[in-house]
Amino acid sequence: FFSLLYSGTNWLIEILSLIHSKGDPKWIQEVPSWDRFPWVETTVGYASLSDHKGPRMYTSHLPIQLFPKSFFSSKAKMIYCIRNPRDVVVSAYAFWKKMTIIKTPETFDKFIEHFLQGNVIYGSWFEHVRGWLSMRERENVLVVSYEELKKDIRRTVEKICEFLEKKLKPEEIDSVIKYSSFQFMKGNKMSNYSLLPSSFFTENFALIRKGVTGDWKNHFTVAQAEAFDEIYQEKMKGYSPNLFPWETENCTVPEC
Repeated sequence: FFSLLYSGTNWLIEILSLIHSKGDPKWIQEVPSWDRFPWVETTVGYASLSDHKGPRMYTSHLPIQLFPKSFFSSKAKMIYCIRNPRDVVVSAYAFWKKMTIIKTPETFDKFIEHFLQGNVIYGSWFEHVRGWLSMRERENVLVVSYEELKKDIRRTVEKICEFLEKKLKPEEIDSVIKYSSFQFMKGNKMSNYSLLPSSFFTENFALIRKGVTGDWKNHFTVAQAEAFDEIYQEKMKGYSPNLFPWETENCTVPEC
């Protein structure tokens, strides 16, 4: 499946892993998330993709123009996860500020500026989303949102199961929901990235931070929100607001 950074990637990896195991948590408790869903853009992930045949599961943050062209003529099923870009900014800034191997702008205001200009890892959020959404009418493509997962996870898990043609019993779906919960993932070392070298992060690093929607309202000033919204409306012109759950809230300033 595909997503841009900080859009629910690790949460969806956990959900898909549990759907694959029909709710049995053993796999997610014994195998790191990056081994369950290798990253196509890494050396290890690409080698795995090349060496293995048959049904496989992979993930990627790559924009559509950099993804292998052979994929688009295949029958592989693709899930694309989107999230309110304002929340993406907040999550990304919190993450990179705790990384010792990446240089991050000192101020949140400067980071927003970089984000809006596309001067961040994997490039512009707007181009990434517009690119992959161009595939959304295909039968082998499903678009889900972080906001959908938060609002009604059961319904969204059922939709994913139907798309993947995986028949799970109600109690198996209960298990998927239980073991992909924020609380469980936060304590699962196979999912919370605590297995990575400590030298990568500062002492207080936590991959799974809050697991909420709308946290941007606690961080954006009114001026930042208005400047962000102006560029957002320009870049996403032509798309129905109904495509993006965060747009139907009718709230683009922190006071809402």
